[in-house]
Amino acid sequence: MENTDDYRIQSFDLDTQMLLKTALKDPSSVNLEKVSDIIVDQSLKDQVFSKEAGRICYTIVQAEAKQNNGTFRRNVLNRLQQEFKKREETRGRSLQEWVCYVTFICNVFDYLKVNNMPMVALVHPVYDCLIRLAQPDALINEEEVDCLVVQLHRIGEQLEKVNGPRMDQLFFLLRDGFLLQEGLTSMTRLLLLEILEFRAGGWVLSGTAHKYYYSEIAD
Repeated sequence: MENTDDYRIQSFDLDTQMLLKTALKDPSSVNLEKVSDIIVDQSLKDQVFSKEAGRICYTIVQAEAKQNNGTFRRNVLNRLQQEFKKREETRGRSLQEWVCYVTFICNVFDYLKVNNMPMVALVHPVYDCLIRLAQPDALINEEEVDCLVVQLHRIGEQLEKVNGPRMDQLFFLLRDGFLLQEGLTSMTRLLLLEILEFRAGGWVLSGTAHKYYYSEIAD
């Protein structure tokens, strides 16, 4: 069993840490609805945790599957759906919470599989979120562009395999944004150019390109 400290759950109070540690090992002994709410709520306010949360969900789902239970997975998907419905309201209220939500849903998409395939229920919501990040009013926010590029590095290839036309749609927006939109920062332009090249190269960045972009970003 992996060390539970690896899951970045130290940010919770001690009772919650104990609850999560128990859920990771023996899900049937805890209230899984409560556990899923804790994980989703924390993911929406803590950007570091939102990047780890998919792995925690995966571990609990694997453990509960051995006990012929699907409560936790069902609750997480329900919460993701509820938050998805009010995503515009969230974005309007808090850019950070919106970026955390996108990071979390992409992370869950990356980790939770059915027969080694991405969960069909998540494909369109994930695309809808990424396409939202590619709209002109989002491309002027470096935080949103950075989030978009990070997610595409992580799950772009998987997403394209399950729905190529929507990836084309997303990259039309990114190309138009890069070529036509005024008022983008030089960092945003660099990130957009890098992700356009990344996909064009078959979701791989050549050594030369990697050196170019990452030395630029480090500067």
